[in-house]
Amino acid sequence: MSFISVDAASDFSYQNLPYGVFSTSENPRHRIGVAIGDQILDLSVIRSLFVGPVMYKHQDVFDRSTLNAFMALGYEAWSEARRTLQTLLSASESTLRDDVSLRSRAFVHQSAAMMHLPADVGDYTDFYSSRDHATNVGIMFRGKENALMPNWLRLPVGYHGRASSLVVSGTSIRRPCGQMRPDQTKPPVFGPSKQLDIELEMAFFVGGGNPLGEPIPINKAHEHIFGMVLMNDWSARDIQAWEYVPLGPFLGKNFGTTISPWVVPMEALLPFAESNPIQDPEPLPYLQHQDAYTFNINLFVSLKGQDMTEAVNICRSNFKYMYWTMKQQLTHHTVNGCNVRPGDLLASGTISGPNPESFGSMLELSWRGSKSIDVGGGKTRTFLKDGDEVVITGYCQADGYRVGFGLCKGTILSALNG
Repeated sequence: MSFISVDAASDFSYQNLPYGVFSTSENPRHRIGVAIGDQILDLSVIRSLFVGPVMYKHQDVFDRSTLNAFMALGYEAWSEARRTLQTLLSASESTLRDDVSLRSRAFVHQSAAMMHLPADVGDYTDFYSSRDHATNVGIMFRGKENALMPNWLRLPVGYHGRASSLVVSGTSIRRPCGQMRPDQTKPPVFGPSKQLDIELEMAFFVGGGNPLGEPIPINKAHEHIFGMVLMNDWSARDIQAWEYVPLGPFLGKNFGTTISPWVVPMEALLPFAESNPIQDPEPLPYLQHQDAYTFNINLFVSLKGQDMTEAVNICRSNFKYMYWTMKQQLTHHTVNGCNVRPGDLLASGTISGPNPESFGSMLELSWRGSKSIDVGGGKTRTFLKDGDEVVITGYCQADGYRVGFGLCKGTILSALNG
């Protein structure tokens, strides 16, 4: 255990130690920190204590303003740095524990910190890897007999997104305007989206990349996955419905995507790995792996409107419902020789489970607007209203501690011409 006091219900246990980028009013420089309990350990202050055989040559990565350089060092460096942090924060280690001056400089209370995007994200890819979600959406738009497209069970379907509008938790999202065709007998109209939605997702950061033309084999994929965050991939369903044929999402998606600021390292999540889902038909050999890489992460979505006194939970899901694993996603992404780079972000797609309460979008919860979502006090939603605050949380639960992700939060602002 650690000399830092950590509540059993805290997301940021000694077993977690997620990485993030923060600043304070006293020191506005962006710097890398690790969360434990209600504290942040400023790695720029203690970088000289990373003296392992890999990290002693690369202490400067903890003086950067993003995690990209650290991510680029690769799997061995991440493991060594984590072991160093566990030692330094241990109750039996005196280096930080007993040095009052160093502790006063190295620790910042989370309430005094402003969080920033943890990395410069060069590229962002969004997958579509929840069978329940894909089936639900397919039934809505194509009917039960054609719910899944022929390729869905054969490969991890995805599309290349955009990184420019990725934002950190707490950033407000402007209701987008665009073309819609609400009446199929009339021409399209332009205006604010009336079907603004959430998408409960998770995403992983690529660590060490690969050279152009050289795929990442599935037995090495875990060495390229740095850690995970929560994600809300906001969606304008009416804009999306009109534009998406034949090339897929565009303006219905690219107006904003929110991620949580703390990147939970994969080593912290491995104790919560479970057997992978049975995949039938069997994937092609390049996508096959037997090691467990499905994770039991409890996920929640709450909504609080301007006229509501408290937030109401509208979704309880779990990352273990995913059909395709992150290893399969990364391997498929690069099998054609596509190169990925440190800081690239690969998202799961909407995470829905088998029961209505586990549906990860309002599109599903309201079944394309045909049903009302009860948010308490006699109030309902089908899609988001201006002023609605959406918060995604998630954690792995162990005996006596959690490995959690903090908040992924955003509030809807009215459209500029709305």
